[in-house]
Amino acid sequence: MKRVELLAPAGDLDRLKLALIYGADAVYIGGKTLSLRTFASNFSLEDIKEGVEFAHSLNKKVYVACNMVLHDEDDKETLEYLKTLKEFDVDAIIISSLYLLGLAKSINLEAHMSTQLSILNIEAVKFFAERGSARIVLGRELSIPEIGQICRQSPSEIEVFIHGGMCSSYSGKCMLSNVMCERDPNRGGCAHSCRWKYHAYDENGSLEDEDKYLSISSKDLCTIKEIPALIESGVSSLKIEGRMKSHNYLAFIVSAYRKAIDDYYDGKKYDEEYYMSLISYGENRLTGHGFLHGNVTVNEMLFDLSNKFDHAGEFIGIVRSFDHYNKIAKLEVKNKIIKGDKYYVISPNSEIKEVKVLEMKYKDNDVEQYTIAGDVIDIQVDIDLKEYDLIHIIR
Repeated sequence: MKRVELLAPAGDLDRLKLALIYGADAVYIGGKTLSLRTFASNFSLEDIKEGVEFAHSLNKKVYVACNMVLHDEDDKETLEYLKTLKEFDVDAIIISSLYLLGLAKSINLEAHMSTQLSILNIEAVKFFAERGSARIVLGRELSIPEIGQICRQSPSEIEVFIHGGMCSSYSGKCMLSNVMCERDPNRGGCAHSCRWKYHAYDENGSLEDEDKYLSISSKDLCTIKEIPALIESGVSSLKIEGRMKSHNYLAFIVSAYRKAIDDYYDGKKYDEEYYMSLISYGENRLTGHGFLHGNVTVNEMLFDLSNKFDHAGEFIGIVRSFDHYNKIAKLEVKNKIIKGDKYYVISPNSEIKEVKVLEMKYKDNDVEQYTIAGDVIDIQVDIDLKEYDLIHIIR
């Protein structure tokens, strides 16, 4: 049996490597051209080339998002850009344009149709498959039975989202950001206006206390309980959202779904409580199951901003290298770290374990604590670590 693909986002080359190391089978990224995440770091051509080489060295894949809604000024040198991606051996591009589908087909570059198209029925799937799309990324507005029905009839691979941000409108169709701050979601500029703080009024005035706010957004999608059903529905790829998310988010979310998928195929206990504990260390918003059980209810929406997410931990830093002889790690700091304290280590394909910080130096000077995010310090520890391990506080 061919196993379902676990597809993760990557906002830059470093996070591409981390996502693959922590268990993703493939990553999707955005270049400087045609990408829908204007405010992500995005990849230079050199980074795309290096990322593809790294992924292929692990027998994994890279897809490049080219799903921005095109205006005439966006089309300059588009074909040359796609030819470069083909030359770099990119595994596929993700698009929302029949025009780009034709260009990709003309140079034998695999294309996947984006969720921006809101493809929600088998006839639309067949339409794009007949025109050369190897994979369809379904809209998020489908239930599991609907997904299964499409998969059973689809001539192409089917990809669905399993985790991450949800749009308060049909995916990619919201215009709030355009109207409220002149940032176009369909061209990479979404300001997430649905997540802002609002007051509600009627003709008699405020409906709530002046110090109480509401939003009009949805909870983030979390389908860890539905993974067996999604696999059995026949999908080819399970996709995590979040090209602008942190290393911490990626490591925990990818690890949780990797473990869940492998346990399902290996016939092991499907431990939802354990998978959710991993997710709780990386997630930063309340979650729900989206449309997978039918139309959303108030339970899948995030109206009441007083209902806060309870963070399960704090990301302290990421290991950039490790001297095994002296047990000294170079740690990129994310939050305050204190000499003598015990922390937790998150490693790829490994149980969470404790680590004690014995000594700390910054530029050869001993320090008792360090707080400047982004700086790299030396820490001596009591266990072996490796590159891309995460140091964490778990509450």
